[in-house]
Amino acid sequence: MACKVIEARIPHRPPFLFVDSILSEDETTIVTEWTPKADADFFKGHYPGDPIVPGVLLMEFVFQSAALWFAGRAEAGEANLEGTVPVLTRVGSGRFKRMVAPDQTVRAELTLTESLGPARYMKARVLDSAGKLVVSCDFAVAAANKPSTP
Repeated sequence: MACKVIEARIPHRPPFLFVDSILSEDETTIVTEWTPKADADFFKGHYPGDPIVPGVLLMEFVFQSAALWFAGRAEAGEANLEGTVPVLTRVGSGRFKRMVAPDQTVRAELTLTESLGPARYMKARVLDSAGKLVVSCDFAVAAANKPSTP
């Protein structure tokens, strides 16, 4: 899906938007892609001369993908999600297996493992273009009321 769909669903914007496209999604999964561009500011200071994507930004890519899935479920009218925003409540079992270089496309595959009230428990895998595991983790997001704006 195009960037307009992504920007309509979540408030993140460049330079802090780390999802380029939604490849597929359904009631329990979402698959997204991101290609960190070589001219991104974070590469200037993260291993200059041999830049790699910071692990925390790979995790942010996962969490933004989850927010997109969550917003899609709200759009589909899933009970208790309308008028809410997903809030990260737990991160567990994070494993970093490979480094990601500038201009290397990565794919996030997220799967819902459990729904409990307003909480959604998910597992994620980030794969490189060869299908090799880069990052894996499990986490939870919960539906919180959207903050009121002044």
